[in-house]
Amino acid sequence: MNDLQTVGTHNSYKQAMPPEELAAHRARDPKGADGIDYGHPPIPQQLDRGARTIEIDVYYDPAGGRYAHPPGALRKGYATSPWTPEAAAQMLRPGFKVMHLADIDFRSNCQTFVACLTLIRDWSRAHPRHVPIMLLLNAKDGGGGPGAVAPLRFDEKAFDALDAEVLSVFRRGELVTPDDVRGHYPTLRDAVLAGQWPALGEARGKVFFVLDEDARKVAAYRGHRSSLEGRAMFVNTDERSPAAAYLTLNDPVREGERIARDVAAGFMVRTRADADTAEARRNDTRRREAAFASGAQYVSTDYLQADPRFSDYRVQLPRAAAARCNPVRASHCPSTESGATP
Repeated sequence: MNDLQTVGTHNSYKQAMPPEELAAHRARDPKGADGIDYGHPPIPQQLDRGARTIEIDVYYDPAGGRYAHPPGALRKGYATSPWTPEAAAQMLRPGFKVMHLADIDFRSNCQTFVACLTLIRDWSRAHPRHVPIMLLLNAKDGGGGPGAVAPLRFDEKAFDALDAEVLSVFRRGELVTPDDVRGHYPTLRDAVLAGQWPALGEARGKVFFVLDEDARKVAAYRGHRSSLEGRAMFVNTDERSPAAAYLTLNDPVREGERIARDVAAGFMVRTRADADTAEARRNDTRRREAAFASGAQYVSTDYLQADPRFSDYRVQLPRAAAARCNPVRASHCPSTESGATP
């Protein structure tokens, strides 16, 4: 499964901000407003279009309702809740919430983690031959803007609850987990370097989760574990860690050589073809082409479809394939021309 290359979306849940709210934000922070001026269609539509990595930002909300009244919206004089009735009901339930910025950019196509996962699970079950889908998670607990509710800190208890929500939606056999890859090897890293990612035939119809976070949160998720024993997710770490299997290397221009080395060694890598709407505004394809050439298995974008306000910039594989043989690992594939794998 690490012999493929595919594309997917960044902040996959995100809706575009209403124009009046974006304008108010731009008056305070023009550059920041430009960076969040994008949105995505519902996740099943992205999967239909070939997205095979989906990124979700989660906020810890064990009691429910913590983020039900975004101060960004309230400051703009809303007489009623800014949520749709369905989203308002989701925001009141206990469990992880899905938002980009809790006090500014908070509208999602699925407001709870379980709701997002259920959409992906249902699509996956309806398309049982799809190549593995990587679900990339950011655990958001940074400070909000003025007057915002402070996000709850992610600790081991919070991550236990996050794993529990994953397993409440997906059956164990629908996942590729660190234990599946490690097998009988001493560490996860040893297994990856020995080529122990599942064969594509074994991994079709499955998803795998990655916690893309800083060292503190990764340490909280690992706890006492050397190689993520019993955990549902892989983690972003460096190549020397016994838990190393996956790396986030988001700048394929600056880090292209490192990405290629790591991919050749057997690690799974995600990079970004664009960021903060900059490439789309300039119709600049250099980062996109560097991402594909690097061999990163999962190339993330905000532009599976072009935004006509900016340019015709978009990110897709040749012939609009959902996946292809990885250019760095092509010798492991039967043929580099057989890559139009759904």
